Amino acid sequence: MKSFTTLTALVAPLDRANVDTDAIIPKQFLKSIKRSGFGPNAFDEWRYLDHGEPGMDNSQRPLNPDFVLNQPRYQDAHILLTRKNFGCGSSREHAPWALDDYGFRAVIAPSFADIFFNNCYKNGLLPIVLPEDVVDQLFAEVVNHEGYQLNIDLPAQTVTTPSGTRITFDITEHRKHCLLNGLDEIGLTLQHADEIKAFESKHQAAQPWLYHTVTK
Repeated sequence: MKSFTTLTALVAPLDRANVDTDAIIPKQFLKSIKRSGFGPNAFDEWRYLDHGEPGMDNSQRPLNPDFVLNQPRYQDAHILLTRKNFGCGSSREHAPWALDDYGFRAVIAPSFADIFFNNCYKNGLLPIVLPEDVVDQLFAEVVNHEGYQLNIDLPAQTVTTPSGTRITFDITEHRKHCLLNGLDEIGLTLQHADEIKAFESKHQAAQPWLYHTVTK
């Protein structure tokens, strides 16, 4: 998993509440369990004018000019600013995979659906909860200032605007540790690899019959 420390990046404003996971990555793209390759189909039904299916050449599909991520000023954005209850709906882990593969490293919203919120941390994506009035102000600034960037400092737990305003956000120490060190659940387990091997050796010595190969 990619680590997250600090990020200064362009912000894209998705001015919609209750964005569900089927909007983030539609159901027809869930056939793969790889974590990569979903970026071109993130927000597929809003992003393109035709119906998307796996295997299509997305570079040849007609783009929806009214969708915010298709606007030239928001190309190469790595921070997504959105509204309350982002990531609601089904629990598909493909949703944070799609956002990450698109290029987003952080999502800022007043609230997130619980399962999506947890899945973000497991995949190196930082979800930041800020008060609704603060999010309102950020939307106004993003829309009125082309090239608007925010600085996110995970160690300091701050979001800093171009004017220098610093906004703090909460995160548990465990989640912070995992993001800073790029540790998912497998990575956390492998930190104890030597202890696991030692236990297995002791267990095999005490109960060797459990490790015999059965032959016909």
